[in-house]
Amino acid sequence: MDAQYASFSCAPAQLQHHYGSEVHILSDPLALGMLARACQKGVVQPEMNHLVRELYRLLAHVVIATEFPLLVKRTETRMIEHTPLGAWEGPTVDVNTKAVVVALARAGLLPSQVTFDFLNQVLMPEGVRQDHLSLGRVVDGAGQVTGAALAGVKIGGPVADAVMLIPDPMGATGSTVTRVIEHYAETVAGLPRKTIAMHLIVTPEYLRHIRRKHPDLVVYALRLDRGLSPPDVLATVPGARWDEERGLNDHHYIVPGGGGLGEVINNAYV
Repeated sequence: MDAQYASFSCAPAQLQHHYGSEVHILSDPLALGMLARACQKGVVQPEMNHLVRELYRLLAHVVIATEFPLLVKRTETRMIEHTPLGAWEGPTVDVNTKAVVVALARAGLLPSQVTFDFLNQVLMPEGVRQDHLSLGRVVDGAGQVTGAALAGVKIGGPVADAVMLIPDPMGATGSTVTRVIEHYAETVAGLPRKTIAMHLIVTPEYLRHIRRKHPDLVVYALRLDRGLSPPDVLATVPGARWDEERGLNDHHYIVPGGGGLGEVINNAYV
């Protein structure tokens, strides 16, 4: 095998931060531009779903290439007819990896379907599954999120030895992801090999909650929003002054954020 593949590792371009090694905030200018467009006032269907599909396909590519098990594979090329050296050998994603994608109604349904379809392309389809959970934020009298209510569940089997993926566009407070993880731990047989949350945007508050409650959760995001932080905090490396960072308004919506991305994805009025 060619020496360039002998000690192969995949590391995506990502921002420097102090949130911990399980958190990955990608530094992709193309994705950031597309995401900015998706969050812009006046962007509606069908453009919105086109953007979400492309962003989640990009995110799924990075997550699979970086987090899924690899194996060395030898593949004969068409040049094998002319020379015994016409074969390539190197690391590839193990196609026998089991994967479970968790579809969260409503904003997470399209991201989950994109991720599920992509996994079926690159893995053995019989090892790929999509589950469905209907969740809604629970708020107090001040409009602040206090948790996530689970209204309905369709889970297709155990998660033992599978990579579990949670594609949820907005990582705001962390209550939704926590509810998902707790529900699987309480009701579903086995433990996943790894659990990965896949977001378009996360906040410092979300990361603080997740790192405290689920330190083993792997988080991927295209953007970190901490727009309500003081200017001197915004001038520091993310996480350096974590306690002073703020990305949620008083009603727990992300700033700058996307302003109700789930509503636009689904053409909903509320």
